[in-house]
Amino acid sequence: MSARPLPPEFYARDTAAVARALLGQLLVSSIGGRRCLARIVETEAYVGPHDPACHAAGWRRTARTEVMYGPPGAAYVYFTYGMHWCLNVVTGREGYPAAVLLRAAEPLRGLGAMRERRGPVSDVALASGPARLTQALGIDRALDGHRLSSRPLWIAAGPAVPPRRVAVGPRIGIRVAKDWKLRFWIRDNPFVSPGR
Repeated sequence: MSARPLPPEFYARDTAAVARALLGQLLVSSIGGRRCLARIVETEAYVGPHDPACHAAGWRRTARTEVMYGPPGAAYVYFTYGMHWCLNVVTGREGYPAAVLLRAAEPLRGLGAMRERRGPVSDVALASGPARLTQALGIDRALDGHRLSSRPLWIAAGPAVPPRRVAVGPRIGIRVAKDWKLRFWIRDNPFVSPGR
C-alpha cells in the first residue's frame, strides 16, 4: 500500500468531485511519532460562498475561515460544539473558499494509538464520525493550514472505489441546506458515521 501523498492538482477542482474522489484514499498520520493509517469512507462537500452551510457563506472571511481562501490541499481544522475538532480539505482554486469535511474513516494501521486516544470503544467506532476521526488520529488546531502532502498528516492514494459502491445523500448535522446531496460514502461500509 503506497503512502505517497496525492498531488496538489487532485484538490484543485470542483469540490463535490473531490469529495467523491476522496473515498478510498488513505489518511496517514505520524502525529506524536505514532504512525496511523485510515481509509476515508465518508465525506461532505461545502461548495463555496453560495452554500449557506459553508463557513465562508456570503464570502465571510474571518481568522477561522482564512485557510479556506488559501491554496487547495490545505487542512482546515476547526473547533465545534466547544469540544470537538473537525478536519476539512480545502478544494478548488485559491481565493474561492470551499472544502470537504472528512466524516469517517476505516482504521487500517496504528489501532493501538487510536485506541489510546479514543478510549475503550470498538474498532468500528474509532473514527466513525468527524470528531472521532480527528481524536483517533491526534488532529487538532495545530494542523490548521497544514499542507496535506507532508508529515505529520497527509492523504495518499488508496484503492479506487467503484461507482456502484458510492452512495450520495443529504448532508447531516447542519441547520441550513440540509437537503443538498453533497454527502458521499462507501455503501455498506460499517465504518461510516452513525448519522447516515
